[in-house]
Amino acid sequence: MIADGEATTLGEDAREREGLKQEQKMSTASRSVMHSNRHPEGAPLKTTLDSEGRTVRKPERPESSFLDTIVGLQSSLRSTLSQVKAVAGTNTTVLITGETGTGKEVIARAIHELSSRHNRNLVKVNCAAMPAGLLESELFGHERGAFTGAINSHVGRFALADRGTLFLDEIGDMPLELQPKLLRVLQEREFEAVGSTRTTRVDVRVVAATNQDLRQMVQDGDFRGDLYYRLSVFPIYLPPLRERKADIPELVEYFVQQFAASMDKKIETIPEETMRSIVRHCWHGNIRELQNYIERGVILSNDGIFEPGPLETCEPPEPETVNPTLQEKIRREIIAACESANWKLGGPRGAAARLGLQRNTLYYKMKRLGIAPPADSLQDSHLKRKNVPVIKFK
Repeated sequence: MIADGEATTLGEDAREREGLKQEQKMSTASRSVMHSNRHPEGAPLKTTLDSEGRTVRKPERPESSFLDTIVGLQSSLRSTLSQVKAVAGTNTTVLITGETGTGKEVIARAIHELSSRHNRNLVKVNCAAMPAGLLESELFGHERGAFTGAINSHVGRFALADRGTLFLDEIGDMPLELQPKLLRVLQEREFEAVGSTRTTRVDVRVVAATNQDLRQMVQDGDFRGDLYYRLSVFPIYLPPLRERKADIPELVEYFVQQFAASMDKKIETIPEETMRSIVRHCWHGNIRELQNYIERGVILSNDGIFEPGPLETCEPPEPETVNPTLQEKIRREIIAACESANWKLGGPRGAAARLGLQRNTLYYKMKRLGIAPPADSLQDSHLKRKNVPVIKFK
């Protein structure tokens, strides 16, 4: 026998459950209406379950829907896009390589859009845009009070990309001291925020990109070998524009119409000689350089005819264009930073701070590259310690 009070409670619980069911039905119906309004009539739908077990109807997107928006498929780019289609449906880590301006971010977005994670976040991080300390906080987050100025906690990009895709651009510029933490996330799918002892687990698909030769960096000791092999499970190489001359006319027409529409101009003719000169040009800056040139040309054009300015002299590319000699590039940057800091390595205005490196890291880079300060510039006490030899020019 059930007491009156218990019967009343059970009755209220039943009504609450019934009310929740009605709200769920209304919510599902509302979502169905929004989905039907958002997509064209007649678009095929598939039935899936959301995170709470409710039925949701979503449109089935053609596999090539995003790839159809990529301009220029007459050349070697077709084989690249075949690789994109093959890897997009997996959770495999992808490393995109190619010169600056070849469209690495577009390919990263294509991989995300064609994957099962396309309804989740595509989070982008430029590893070259931040010093080591800030990059660690940006990637993994930090707790309040973790360091001076951390007045609030911060959610990192890995947490924001959970169940989605994280695009790490310029991965070759990630500081050495931060690479082990990235390697751990790739292998174990877990990390700790800066200043926290709590381990956070994530499900993130990582796509990385670089215009540097990571193999050479590994040999030079500037990039971890284990991280390189973990990132390059599926490498994709983007050819430079000079190897895709068959795509240039289509790209020119696309950019001309795009910029003409944005500037409220009408351009109907591209002279044949103009097109030939554009196709013959070397385009060391690749698609980005071509895009900027077309924009300037549209600004200068009148009377419906595309009349761009003269092209710059096309000098032969330097041997370092595709994969610059990393030692020489790093050497020049270190020397420039040291000279601007009067060869002082440590301190808030020292060369290490200017380069976003730890002082010890900078010192050993200088030692390996044979960089030595002038004899009258040994101001940094780190170079004067016992058992730490002063670097000398040969």
